[in-house]
Amino acid sequence: MITIKRIYAEPSETDGFRVLVDRLWPRGMTKEKAKVDLWLKEIAPTTELRKWFGHDLKRWPDFIERYQEELKTKSELLTVLVDRARQGTATLLFAGRDENHNEAVILHRLLTQAGDNSCIA
Repeated sequence: MITIKRIYAEPSETDGFRVLVDRLWPRGMTKEKAKVDLWLKEIAPTTELRKWFGHDLKRWPDFIERYQEELKTKSELLTVLVDRARQGTATLLFAGRDENHNEAVILHRLLTQAGDNSCIA
């Protein structure tokens, strides 16, 4: 199962394997407090795409398309997430304040559409 959680939320045993999917380390977050098992920064949107988006919700639909294009070259990283989900819960961690418009949401949707729905929630 794959879930999504903001990294600033309290870690929980139900999170399972915690994967940070941001390119930059979250401000004010220590490694001890974050309890990240894997920092998969290579799967995050490129710096150019992230800056272009700038959390402008008018750009959200285009951001989704552009990020999905970037992900087409990162299938091995997506496989890492699916494999982890098959072993138990994997939680995609993100730092942004907007819980509905971030790369973890896009990754979750992509994995849900393309993957084995029995391991993705």
